[in-house]
Amino acid sequence: MKLYSYFRSSASYRVRIALALKELPFQYEAVHLLKDGGQQLSPEYRRVNPDGIVPALEDGPEVLTQSLAIIEYLNEMYPEPPLLPRSPADRAYVRSVALQVACEIHPVDNLRVLQYLKKNFGISDEQKSQWYRHWIDVGFGSLEMRLKEERRVGDFVFGDTPTLADVCLVPQVWNAQRFDIPLDSYPTIKRIADNAMALEALKQAEPANQPDAKG
Repeated sequence: MKLYSYFRSSASYRVRIALALKELPFQYEAVHLLKDGGQQLSPEYRRVNPDGIVPALEDGPEVLTQSLAIIEYLNEMYPEPPLLPRSPADRAYVRSVALQVACEIHPVDNLRVLQYLKKNFGISDEQKSQWYRHWIDVGFGSLEMRLKEERRVGDFVFGDTPTLADVCLVPQVWNAQRFDIPLDSYPTIKRIADNAMALEALKQAEPANQPDAKG
């Protein structure tokens, strides 16, 4: 398998976590989102992923895009350890948390949006940080409210083993910390993320431990 990834990409980070949890070897192909005007926009990479975003995963003849679709593919192809619970209701719960992060919180703060705001509306770095913090606070506020009352929560979002929900939550927490956003108001989210980040597989997937973090 070959993973097209950028070390700071939240979506790529999710896939790296899934690969690490399942102990699947892969070739890392760096796609730098800032160098050369954004290597993800190059004709060469767009032949891999026409959307011009990361990640993309090559597995034999298959080229897969969209992080959650990739992770579900990996979970079906390599079932152990499972990233989704067995019961339909529990699976829906885990997916809903994952989607809340991946579809509600992350998109408004991703690189393309921030670059567009800066280029077309001339926002300052401080305004960019305010924008980022606002949407993290909105998303984490509702998610914290939900998780602190949720009977399924244990060490992780669902019980005491990581699932798809934690795979999505950890990169978003890492992003919040990178922007110096305090997490004191989100103790359940922070506790779950800290538990996950203590796992060796999660350490392997961290942005600082990727090949392109050094360049």
